[in-house]
Amino acid sequence: MSEIDSIKNKKLQKNKEYKIPIKDRIKFIEPYLYILPALIIFSLFIFYPFIKTIYLSLNSTDSQGKVSSFIGLQNYIDLFKSISFKNSLIVTGKFVAFTVIPSMIIGFISALLANAKIKGVGIFRTIYALPMAISSASAAIIWMFLFHPSIGIINYVLRTNIGWLTDEKWGLLAVSLVTVWLNIGINFIFTIAALQGVPQDLYESAAIDGAGVFRKHLHITIPCISPTIFFLLVINIINTFQAFGQINIMTSGGPGEATNVLVHSIYREAFFNNRFGVASAQSIILFIILLILTLIQFRVGERKVNY
Repeated sequence: MSEIDSIKNKKLQKNKEYKIPIKDRIKFIEPYLYILPALIIFSLFIFYPFIKTIYLSLNSTDSQGKVSSFIGLQNYIDLFKSISFKNSLIVTGKFVAFTVIPSMIIGFISALLANAKIKGVGIFRTIYALPMAISSASAAIIWMFLFHPSIGIINYVLRTNIGWLTDEKWGLLAVSLVTVWLNIGINFIFTIAALQGVPQDLYESAAIDGAGVFRKHLHITIPCISPTIFFLLVINIINTFQAFGQINIMTSGGPGEATNVLVHSIYREAFFNNRFGVASAQSIILFIILLILTLIQFRVGERKVNY
């Protein structure tokens, strides 16, 4: 037994003395070194601001954004009692409804037209994709001139003098039109890329069976590009909820509160009313709304989207 024990002890001693080679250590650490820069950036610009926002939403702050006292969920309770906040939710819902589906439909139709194999089609593709290269600030200034009640070309063509940006009836429609125009580019690019991946044999077989243009697109095109359509639906909803530049420049949330969407309401509370706790609570509510909508879309997408 003593010899067996001595052999075991020698093996244990050898195992303890064995050191992992430096090359193996480097190979083990190497993947973590690659993701370290991204992890640092995410921590500084996403994780930390998100945690800070949650912290501020549970506290009362002074005019400089410094925490004065812990108040728990009081900011959230006050928000759901606020008529202004409820109005901003309604306005945001209308804004999403006026913007998402129209921009996707126009992008889809534009992609179908630009997917035709005709001479000079590249020029049309460039024109359709152009809005994607224009910033919301530049687009807002351009459309402000178009919507001008006196010198605007829109009123000239319609032969009217509507105050598009000063009338509560038309303010939301005006900024929605601008947002639709801005979103056409991304919808067009992704849709035409998806269309070029649809096998032409399917259309030829459908034509032999007597299918018309409408039936081809309904039963072939849409099912084949349904993953892209689903992706664009998610992206469009998120982008619309976060739309700010054109609204701030064109109407500043007005006239009245006609275009005071949730993002602009957050901006107002933080930088005009200096209520950073309330603004943070609104930000968390916006995050929860987007999270719920995205989860619902993915659940529906699992059943309706053909991958």
